[in-house]
Amino acid sequence: MSDNPFDLTGKVAIVTGASRGLGQQFARALARAGADLVITARNVDSLRATQEEIEALGRRAVALPLELRDLDSIHEMVEEAVAAYGAIDILVNNAGCNVRKPALEITLEDWDLVLDTNLRGTFFVAQAVAKHMIPRKYGRIINLGSVTSVFGYAGLAPYCASRGGVKQLTMSLADDWGPHGITVNCLAPGWFKTAQNAVLYEDREWVAYLEDRIPLKRVGQPGDLEGAIVFLASDASAYITGQTLLVDGGISTGATRARPKEDQQADRG
Repeated sequence: MSDNPFDLTGKVAIVTGASRGLGQQFARALARAGADLVITARNVDSLRATQEEIEALGRRAVALPLELRDLDSIHEMVEEAVAAYGAIDILVNNAGCNVRKPALEITLEDWDLVLDTNLRGTFFVAQAVAKHMIPRKYGRIINLGSVTSVFGYAGLAPYCASRGGVKQLTMSLADDWGPHGITVNCLAPGWFKTAQNAVLYEDREWVAYLEDRIPLKRVGQPGDLEGAIVFLASDASAYITGQTLLVDGGISTGATRARPKEDQQADRG
């Protein structure tokens, strides 16, 4: 056994939604730490580049299809993962979706899509994986939350509800499965530019406003999450469970910059 508690050599990790964005970055980080990977997406062909990159690092990678809204698909993915490697040590529940609309425009279909994917899907993937972890008395489950797990934003009602639910779900599962040697934590990124939200970053004025609210004065870069994902996946976090780790540049402090003195004086008019 390695003296390095962050070493994942010999571990097997599932990363859902690994074809692009943060999921792809998580898969790379875990592979660099020594893990072999199961990577999933709705379209397996979209995983080829990620798979080749992981294999170039000297790790194994199995690409499997997964539709989070289909329980049969979830169970088939997990069974194929276990068949390929014999065991699963780590689950990164990353796959998700979003619908951006004013609350009055949200339809039942919008609500079901986001909640069924982000919350129901997260639970049933965790459940299917935990059934294989429990007999081995070991597991690391990392559910992806968001700064919206603790904040609410206009235009994101289903997404905020789903990510808040993931935070609460994480605590419940940690209590449920802790006696079996499984830790369950929530990794909650702040504002990171991804394919899902790239359109927002085309508005330079909005980006400047956002960065002004972040104590570190910049939006997140994918590499900012690498240390956190390896930490939560490794034995370095063996006594941490049920927690939400915000990696957000400090925006969740809730701090806002005071306006210039002259503006405050004008308010007193």
